[in-house]
Amino acid sequence: MAQVYTPPLSQSSSSSIAGHQDGRPHAVVIGSGFGGLAAAIRLGARGYRVTVLERRDQPGGRAYVFRDHGFVFDAGPTVVTAPFLFEELWTLAGKKMSDYIDMRPVSPFYRIRFDDGYVFDYTGDPEAMRRQIRSLSPGDVEGYERFLQESRRIFDVGFTKLAHMPFGKWTDMAKIVPDMIVLKSWLTVYQLVSLYITNEKLRQVLSFHPLLVGGNPYSTTSIYTLIAYLERKWGVHFPMGGTGALVRGLVELIEGQKNQVRCGAEVEEILVENGRAVGVRVRGGEQIRADVVISNADAAFTYRYLVPEQYRRRWTNERVEKARFSMSLFVWYFGTRKKYDSIAHHTILLGPRYRGLLDDIFENKVLSQDFSLYLHRPTATDPSLAPDGCDGFYVLSPVPHLQSGTDWRATGEPYRRSIEAYLERTIMPGLRDSLVTSRIFTPLDFKEELLSLFGAAFSFEPVLSQSAYFRPHNASEDVERLYLVGAGTHPGAGMPGVLSSARVLDTVVPDARTLRP
Repeated sequence: MAQVYTPPLSQSSSSSIAGHQDGRPHAVVIGSGFGGLAAAIRLGARGYRVTVLERRDQPGGRAYVFRDHGFVFDAGPTVVTAPFLFEELWTLAGKKMSDYIDMRPVSPFYRIRFDDGYVFDYTGDPEAMRRQIRSLSPGDVEGYERFLQESRRIFDVGFTKLAHMPFGKWTDMAKIVPDMIVLKSWLTVYQLVSLYITNEKLRQVLSFHPLLVGGNPYSTTSIYTLIAYLERKWGVHFPMGGTGALVRGLVELIEGQKNQVRCGAEVEEILVENGRAVGVRVRGGEQIRADVVISNADAAFTYRYLVPEQYRRRWTNERVEKARFSMSLFVWYFGTRKKYDSIAHHTILLGPRYRGLLDDIFENKVLSQDFSLYLHRPTATDPSLAPDGCDGFYVLSPVPHLQSGTDWRATGEPYRRSIEAYLERTIMPGLRDSLVTSRIFTPLDFKEELLSLFGAAFSFEPVLSQSAYFRPHNASEDVERLYLVGAGTHPGAGMPGVLSSARVLDTVVPDARTLRP
């Protein structure tokens, strides 16, 4: 059975923090998602004493882990791309990731099933992709090759050059305008794909990726087509033991730097004096002083509720609440007493509508009766995550965030049953009778458990007008020595995005030597 991190008892006062008198400048990190943990390791490597504060009972943020009836469920991100960003963290701590984490490639990357039963295996094998495209739409083979070349060009700029750039000044944005024009960044993902591909099924295969980071393929900037080449370059991976093994490994790196992760410590306010962040106040009244504060909490929530209103000039309440937010998710975690060996690790089940469903989710903000689903079967790669002879799953359905007005307390279980019936009818016969454990996580839980504004699963929607300079900056525009990491800041959501946001801090957070007393 995979190991799952068990948090230590929360410390009750800042005086008990390990290394309190060790002379290093102090950094407080709010939240222990992948962005917060990566930021803590990077700051620790640069000479900071770091305290990570997590309101829940274990670290991980969206990458929370829970067990039930012998099953281990990763609650959140499960598609690992650009694994070098994780390897870099172990290197910064003087270790080698492969000595601690067993990362396995996953193939196919995604099995995509259309509502009419047609199946396309999206892989990193160039010949296998050409063969499937030739079978589906012979005239699109050449267009696919040209699309992949375009994806590489966008990757070379959007990821290699810009993902780790802070975009703190408008001139930073002005410098990339020529590149954006050349790369047609004003187009949406779907529009760019359609320049090269004529077959509608194949257009959907090559344009669904923005949904993995909270975006609508019909409105997300075509910069996100870089994901196609990113996956081809590094592949899709999964760590044995689940993403919880990554969380545990990162926490151990932090502790090895003589720094600390405190669970059950909910930050209620970022303390500001003379326009500068000087620490935080934790529920119960404890104040923890710091030289720098990094928020891995939801970016919109950080400004709306953690930074006192009088210190906010740019990210006012009105601006935050009028922003465009990503969709939310309905997630059903379940385990079965039988195995479904024909189901891939990652399966995309596309419903009868593509554009219409996305319009309902993002524009109309109504909960549709039909759905498209992502089905995660980690036991396809790591059987230890379930008892012998069993399979563990989660299935998620993109849904509108809470501005839809959906009453999820009343709707949650009927919606789960409709997903169960669909899966049983299509690829999981006998599902209902084979269930061992079942749990749902709704947009209301994203709001109440993860403190995500409007229950948005990925913070700000990744449209062009909310990208790069137009997102909340990694170095706060409103408060000096306050920094942001995670999905809501640059470069955006997804594991590569949040890990890259922590990498940006290497540029914008002062060197620890300049802050020594």
